[in-house]
Amino acid sequence: MHRVGSAGNTAGSTRPRKEKRFTYVLNDADSKKHCAGINCLAYLNGSAFSRSDYLFSGSRDGTLKRWELNNGDASFSATFESHVDWVNDAIIVGEKLVSCSSDTTLKVWNCFSEGACTRTLRQHSDYVICLAAAEKNSNIVASGGLGGEVFIWDIDAALAPVAKSVDAKEDEVPNGNSRPALTTLCNVNSSSNIASSNGQTHGYSPITAKGHKDSVYALAMNDTGNLLVSGGTEKVVRVWDPRTGSKKMKLRGHTDNIRTLLLDSTGRYCLSGSSDSMIRLWDLGQQRCVHSYAVHTDSVWALATTPSFGHVYSGGRDQSVYLTDLSTRESVLLCTNEYPILQLSLQDDTIWVATTDSSVYGWPAEGRTPQKVFEKGGSFLAGNLSFSRARASLEGSAPVPVYKEPSIVIPGVPAIIQHEIMNNRRHVLTKDTAGSVKLWEITRGAVVEDFGKVSFEDKKKELFEMVSIPAWFTMDARLGCLSVHLDTPQCFSSEIYAVDLNVSGAQEDLKINLAQETLRGLLVHWSKRKQKSSSHSLSNGDSSSGKDVLSKDTPRSRSEVDDGTENHATHVLPSFEFSTVSPPSIITEGSSGGPWRKRITDLDGTEGDLPWWCVDCVTHNRYPKENTKCGFYLHPAEGSPAPNITQGKLSAPRILRIHKVANYVVEKLVLDKPLDGGSDSTFAMGLSSGQSQLSALDSSSRIGLKPWQKLKPCVEILCNNQVLSQEMSLATVRTYIWKKPEDLILHYRVVQSR
Repeated sequence: MHRVGSAGNTAGSTRPRKEKRFTYVLNDADSKKHCAGINCLAYLNGSAFSRSDYLFSGSRDGTLKRWELNNGDASFSATFESHVDWVNDAIIVGEKLVSCSSDTTLKVWNCFSEGACTRTLRQHSDYVICLAAAEKNSNIVASGGLGGEVFIWDIDAALAPVAKSVDAKEDEVPNGNSRPALTTLCNVNSSSNIASSNGQTHGYSPITAKGHKDSVYALAMNDTGNLLVSGGTEKVVRVWDPRTGSKKMKLRGHTDNIRTLLLDSTGRYCLSGSSDSMIRLWDLGQQRCVHSYAVHTDSVWALATTPSFGHVYSGGRDQSVYLTDLSTRESVLLCTNEYPILQLSLQDDTIWVATTDSSVYGWPAEGRTPQKVFEKGGSFLAGNLSFSRARASLEGSAPVPVYKEPSIVIPGVPAIIQHEIMNNRRHVLTKDTAGSVKLWEITRGAVVEDFGKVSFEDKKKELFEMVSIPAWFTMDARLGCLSVHLDTPQCFSSEIYAVDLNVSGAQEDLKINLAQETLRGLLVHWSKRKQKSSSHSLSNGDSSSGKDVLSKDTPRSRSEVDDGTENHATHVLPSFEFSTVSPPSIITEGSSGGPWRKRITDLDGTEGDLPWWCVDCVTHNRYPKENTKCGFYLHPAEGSPAPNITQGKLSAPRILRIHKVANYVVEKLVLDKPLDGGSDSTFAMGLSSGQSQLSALDSSSRIGLKPWQKLKPCVEILCNNQVLSQEMSLATVRTYIWKKPEDLILHYRVVQSR
């Protein structure tokens, strides 16, 4: 199992984080499609609910999507977004959808909702990889993960109201609260539900099946919920009584990790697929393997059977789906895919295939009459040993697939697999699985240019700019899209001039903090709804003592509009406006410690567990002032007749342009004495030698010149004997020209008068 860092942890951080991290995930232009591999599928037959049939897909992009199936077509129906990491498995229990994720949680949803999470279940200590359910006991679910833990949940009991207060975002099941064992689990009542006598006054904890010493990759449960099987890296199939969590037996035979398991409805037979490329059929009554099937040439990751448990569809790392008759051992290659197969779901005569690609594929399966597939020819007898299939493949006798093309494709968006942060710290170059190279502007979450299928490295070199701006964010593409992480206080270290963003009417020296403006753009919907809620409360006579009010001495942003109607936080510059058609999602830690995820347009202003530093920045215009100054020395160039106009070290904003330094030198040289062009001309200093701070260097105003001062010297600024571009910043000079740890030294010389 490929491990990935959770969006809520500190993987890749260079310093410890004491405050909550704020992450925003940039969605593709088409938010109705997945943008990463599909880990799981769940099929819902709508006939029991007088609705359409539905297919649910769970992706490595952290979301689940519902597809409505009608007349051989699949149309997007809803997105279920709350997990903050890969969705690894999903199952249907009654009208509920239960999913599990690498964020260590299970989540419960109403299958027919618009995507709101009903409850988050927290008990696992590591990634939750697999789920299993009892079909006739529609509230019993088992979960397993990389922590070696197997839990059996009574979903009805877990969803029951709890006495203690819960997270404002979603009801979460508290951890560590003991409860009586599900003694009634074996008693299935007439409505196929399991009764529980627990009154939920002290919360809920699931039953634990203790015994695994390592990661659990696969689970399966029989229809009545009185038998559970599990498998993982220990290479054995464990059998449990889920009513008590007690071990019943252990089955040995596989020589590598067990990746997928199935039980027949009675619980007598078990099918297992392993990384040893074998499928095994176990008779649990006899406690032994009765058949083994060598049909794959690599790891078997997915199994699905016909309702009678007479035939099995299998897929895995070799990108192939086989259909095998469990009694006759006859097998046929149903189809081949371009990507490894992660999960299979049989719907009547269609086998849905989930792969590491972001699309879902439906292939003809003849699920009702699988014998028809064998009649098309190309079948072979499954071997008993794993090397038999591999040897046949090497000898050129590989079977020909029955079907060449899928009958239906639910398209996804190519996942981002490579990214590079540009030096301007606003643009990011990406490459996706389709080979397309794009340039993103992360301060507004949009693609600014699509270069098509070009060389990523060549384009990176072409777009290189000799500019130096502090790193104010970190980034990853683990979810198949760009996730931007902000940590305080370092995220507030980067400033840029408003004129560089083409802000209309902005003063030349106006500086913009990139993190502050990005947060305003992301939380503008939250700000407006929070204000509306506050205004409504005040109009109803509520006390305003708790309302946030800016003090008189609070610094105000240049984006503030004093119209007396709206807080300045709702005014966003064009360079920081995020799309409402495909809005980004934000991820942060909840008040109970667990992370949550929500689209920015879904924020309603009541989210009380946003990081305090984000709220302070957006609502009160307060944020940590990182050191944005650059110290340097300014001397005449060697051989220049110009006098030394400064003494000691100077200090100026590190984004200051070199032309400002040149202007400063000019003003100092011509301030007091006219230029007569004579060889003995000297330049007077306008400031006393004791004034070594560049206090006026970042101002757009100049001291008024006298008539005789209209003739000004033209000054060049040098570093390491190199004439500097007028548009370079001090930070750029220090990074690319000076390249020394000690303080920057600049020189000036007069080249002509103008």
